[in-house]
Amino acid sequence: MVAISSDVIRGYNDTMILSILLKEPSYGYQISREIKNITEGKYVIKETTLYSAFTRMEKNGYIESFVANQDLEGNGKKRTYYRITNAGRDYYLNKCLEWELTKDVVEKFIQKGEAYGND
Repeated sequence: MVAISSDVIRGYNDTMILSILLKEPSYGYQISREIKNITEGKYVIKETTLYSAFTRMEKNGYIESFVANQDLEGNGKKRTYYRITNAGRDYYLNKCLEWELTKDVVEKFIQKGEAYGND
């Protein structure tokens, strides 16, 4: 089975996280679980990668954190949640456009079935 190289996906971790936060505020474990579910287990984001993305995106103004009880209705232990900002929405849209361009360029070099040639 071919695994996704962390180098390939690194530039799009923010996009995946922001996509989840577009729906509703969330916290680290829930976001990592959602990424795993959406990708059907093909990509599992490392905890250090996730939290460094949170730190970077918060510093850049793309997300903001807040502390709330476990279910956002006052029940359970407190945890740190993240929500997307307007700047984060703009960044997300730009990353989506960048992905379309990237995909278009890379696909020009993908030769399905031709990689083994006629030896």
